Amino acid sequence: MFWPMLAIALGFLGIAVLGALAVKVFLEVQRLGRQVARTTERITQAAEELETAAVGLARTGETLR
Repeated sequence: MFWPMLAIALGFLGIAVLGALAVKVFLEVQRLGRQVARTTERITQAAEELETAAVGLARTGETLR
């Protein structure tokens, strides 16, 4: 009777460890998602600033002619 109880306890312990790891992975994926969203916003803002600077540079180039 000892071995079946030990097998059940180890099985439960294994499932508990897998559950804890799944929670850690879920939290890290959420953090990564927020980081990607922030980076995307920064890239969009930089692209807009670059476009604005390019328009200003083009106007400056046209006035030099």
